[in-house]
Amino acid sequence: MTTKIKICGLATVDTLDAALGGGADFVGAVVFPKSPRHLALAAAADLFERARGRAKIVAVTVDPDDALLEEIARTLRPDFIQLHGAESPSRAETVRALTGAGVIKAMPIRHGDDFAAADEWDYHAEHLMFDAKPPEGSVLPGGVGHSFDWTLLADRAFRHPWFLAGGLNPDNVAEALRIAGAPMVDVSSGVESAPGVKDADRIAAFIQNARRS
Repeated sequence: MTTKIKICGLATVDTLDAALGGGADFVGAVVFPKSPRHLALAAAADLFERARGRAKIVAVTVDPDDALLEEIARTLRPDFIQLHGAESPSRAETVRALTGAGVIKAMPIRHGDDFAAADEWDYHAEHLMFDAKPPEGSVLPGGVGHSFDWTLLADRAFRHPWFLAGGLNPDNVAEALRIAGAPMVDVSSGVESAPGVKDADRIAAFIQNARRS
């Protein structure tokens, strides 16, 4: 089965085109002002329209309220809403109702016990995303370049295809896929030259190495 790839936090035409040209399956727009990858919704809508029909468009959010979800739906019209905060599983139904989009739920992982919440979310989200738990005091819930022990995922099964995220880059993605057995991968900081600055060559290399694994 071919690995599905998501390139997240895209903000420029050249890097979005690098993701699309490489065959990325999902492309992500970050709608969270504290992130260095944040895009205003009007700018995100203009940029990501070029991806429509070529890759699934994902709006990445953190504890969005109803008003923001409605604005995202109206402006960006994403295929998926990625929830990266402390949302409850029941919130997924409201997200779908307000946006018409599917739900990706990011689950912060450091130890095996952190998978407990995934059991319930597995029934409410189209895809789970297992990301490294950020350091204490971080204002960002992800995209900080940290990884977790990939062997924690090696023998786990879930109802839907899931993403591996956290600390992935062109050099380690093949090994991560081999160890975790992930059907899908997500990358953000691992294809940047500086925080929030995507690198087209690193995007191309990441996709190529993930496909080869």
